[in-house]
This record gives sequence, structure tokens and C-alpha cells, in this order.
Amino acid sequence: MRPTLLVLALVTVPLAQTSSQGRWKEIGKTSAGNSVYVDPGSVKKDKGIITARIRVKFTTPVAVQNGEHWSVSHHIAMFDCAKSTVAAKESIYYSDAAATRVVQRSTIAKPGFGSAIGGSMTQVALDYFCKK
Repeated sequence: MRPTLLVLALVTVPLAQTSSQGRWKEIGKTSAGNSVYVDPGSVKKDKGIITARIRVKFTTPVAVQNGEHWSVSHHIAMFDCAKSTVAAKESIYYSDAAATRVVQRSTIAKPGFGSAIGGSMTQVALDYFCKK
């Protein structure tokens, strides 16, 4: 009976990891080398504006106040390809790679569009969504 359980465990664990990792598609790297991902299921287009959920995995955790650090961040952002601008709706920063421990969260009631900073996560995503 035990060999059966071992085989079942060996098969199920990689499948579980694959399905959770499969949600995010890598779309590039920032100038600092941080990986940028998009959740393909979150991408919506409405009147020329693309809204998507973006994830950034920091290669080196970023130190913040109170001895905390950011390992991963998730953002909901809007992209206007016609104007090459971006607006953030929500940002959540996590201290763990599994993105379960929130360090900082911000939601913007009225997002305003602006230029993406070169080499940033928003520039990587804007380039991905607005390929010419």
C-alpha cells in the first residue's frame, strides 16, 4: 500500500505546482533583472484600453520600512496603446515568494494615465501588450 501512496504523491505534487505556476506567463524582465509576468486569464480589452494583472518577482528582495521586504508584487494595471500610457489600479507587495504575506497594499480610486518609466515593470508590460 505504501508504494502506491508514494507514487501518487510524486505524481500529484508536480501537477499541483505546474497548475499554480501555469497561471502566470513570463513576458520579460525589468532593467534590474526582475521577472515580469501576466495572468493571461485576467486580460480584458474595452474601448482600446487593456486591463491585466501583472506579477513581478524581485531577483533580490527589496528592503522597506520596519525591517520588511518585498519578494513579489501583484498589480492591476491599464494600458492605452494608442497613447503609450499606463495607469495602476491596485498594487500588492508580498514578503514571501508564494505571495501569501501582504506587506503593503494600495488601491487607486481614480487611476490616472501617464508614461511608463523606461526599464520598469510597466514599460515591460506596455511593450508586451502594445507590440507594433
